[in-house]
Amino acid sequence: MSWDPEEVARIIFDRQPWVVLTGAGISTESGIPDFRTPKTGLWEHYDPIEVLSVEALYHRPEVFFRVGLEVLMRFRDARPNKAHDILAEWERLGIVEAVVTQNIDGLHEKAGSRKVLEIHGHLRSGHCVACRTSFPIEVLVEKTRQGEIPPRCLCGGMLRPDVVLFGDMLPPCFEEAQELAHRLPMLVIGSSLQVSPANFLPSYTPLLGIINLMPTPFDWRARFTIREKASFALEAIHRVLVTKFL
Repeated sequence: MSWDPEEVARIIFDRQPWVVLTGAGISTESGIPDFRTPKTGLWEHYDPIEVLSVEALYHRPEVFFRVGLEVLMRFRDARPNKAHDILAEWERLGIVEAVVTQNIDGLHEKAGSRKVLEIHGHLRSGHCVACRTSFPIEVLVEKTRQGEIPPRCLCGGMLRPDVVLFGDMLPPCFEEAQELAHRLPMLVIGSSLQVSPANFLPSYTPLLGIINLMPTPFDWRARFTIREKASFALEAIHRVLVTKFL
């Protein structure tokens, strides 16, 4: 192990509370592939602009709903892993104030985290683009499977999932994420920090820590960088926190 769990635990304990920014790498241990890893990432098999963009939604709905929505729904049955569980526990202990996530899988909520800012949306629901009525995501899926493409609201408007597509604006919770990043130390977990504007957040924080298997553009700024799987790193840190600091 090239890093010292006790040293990292001391930093985390001394500077609490933290805001945590999570990316696809925290969910790979739950069976969800990330997007950019060579040979295994989702974008090795699908062009995101072709299947999961605003342009595809409006101009190629057959591709969006038959391919893009099917890709998204693969995330629905995943279960939280140890990394999600530990972050929820850290929130209960006051070590973490909030989780900002780029993921749409809902695993932080399933693990018990209460303050989660889903800056790329989620798969729990969809809405009508005309009247804004909200629907469970299952309504969109069932209509699509029955051949109603695009799926329609009773008012005639198109239904879409509540995820942030390529070409969408980020939701209002991103402003809260920026405020947290300016105010609190930030722990980045499982993010390549290559997607804008989420990758601006680490530039705001007064103290940065990174847990990610691959290097990121912000490693130079981090107080510590850990090249491990999220669950392995967090379990090692949590053991020290529990035995020596809490």
